[in-house]
Amino acid sequence: MEITLVTSAFCGACARTRAVIADAVRWLPDATVTEIDVATDPDAAEALDIRFTPTVIIRGADGRQTFRAEGVPTVPQMLAAAATALPG
Repeated sequence: MEITLVTSAFCGACARTRAVIADAVRWLPDATVTEIDVATDPDAAEALDIRFTPTVIIRGADGRQTFRAEGVPTVPQMLAAAATALPG
C-alpha cells in the first residue's frame, strides 16, 4: 500500500496531516509514505490533479486509488481507507 502526501511549504495543515499519517502507519507496517512538495515538484502534483494542500492519496498494491482527502483526514478515516486498499 502506498500513501502519498502532497504538501506545500506555506501549508499549516500539512504538519497536522503528517502527524495523522504517522499515527496511522503505526498500524500499517507495510505502508510506504511518499511526500510531494508542490513547490519543488509541480509536475507530479499536476499529474495527480492536486488542487489543495494537503492532499492524501492511498493506493493499493495494484496502484488503484482507494482514498483521497483534501485537508486533514482523521486516523480512523486513514485506517478504513487502508483496509479497502488491502488485497483480498
